[in-house]
Amino acid sequence: MQVFVTGGTGLIGTAVVAELFGNGHTVLALARSDASAQAAEAAGAKPLRGGLADLDVVRAGAAQADGVIHLAFSNDFSSADALARGIAEETAALATLGEELAGSDRPLVTVSGTPHAPGRAATEADPLPLDGPVGGRGRAVMAVLDLASRGVRSSAVRLPRTVHNDGKGGFAGLLTDIARQTKVSGYAGDGRQRWPAVHAFDAAALFRLALENAPAGSAWHAVADEGDAVRDIAAVIGRRLGLPVQSVSPDTYGALGPIFATDQPASSAYTRKELGWTPTHPRLLDDLEHIQP
Repeated sequence: MQVFVTGGTGLIGTAVVAELFGNGHTVLALARSDASAQAAEAAGAKPLRGGLADLDVVRAGAAQADGVIHLAFSNDFSSADALARGIAEETAALATLGEELAGSDRPLVTVSGTPHAPGRAATEADPLPLDGPVGGRGRAVMAVLDLASRGVRSSAVRLPRTVHNDGKGGFAGLLTDIARQTKVSGYAGDGRQRWPAVHAFDAAALFRLALENAPAGSAWHAVADEGDAVRDIAAVIGRRLGLPVQSVSPDTYGALGPIFATDQPASSAYTRKELGWTPTHPRLLDDLEHIQP
């Protein structure tokens, strides 16, 4: 099928586009810059110039497609206001995609994070948070899943705190960036809080499976590592960068501080059983060995 992909040139999107091509699909990729358009073309995709805020372009992309995978997000976590603006932009784009696909029975696969389930690993049956720093994203995803009642085969792939490739990406990547800036490989609290993780190539396989097979209104977990202790993640980062490893204030992480300090493991047992998804790529702690000093 022809698949319209937003965010197709990022770390996850690049893997998704390759996965789609490798399984007989073609790709129309939203490209917000000349560089993104060139990257999309180099990957074999047809670029469609525009960003998430260009709602007419977003609508046109969905109109040309047999299915949609939404991955784009501003990824500006510098402040609560910046995060809120990114969520508002994404919410409007998802609503536009839903309006275009309504009544067509075409698939729309969106993205969210795995939820927090106090005292245990979160499962696919657990609800997304609808308040707090990322509550707006949860509400937008629930609206997408509700499109099942309007003739859209909607589904959500819930990504863990770190989607990685070659030592880069996700919350672990943010820890690495902050460590380079502060000269300390830090973690919030005692560092025993756990973050789930997945390799980008394994996540890409799940997006493709959801596009092809997921029932309307369903949610899936792209989780390979159920939960690595953050202090273990910081220890690898510190060793690779030659920096001290120690606890730091959650304020170090700005708007994401409360999330960084929370224990939030997640399971993917249901996803593996129902969609036949089997992660095969390196786990996070092994992949972080690729960090360059």
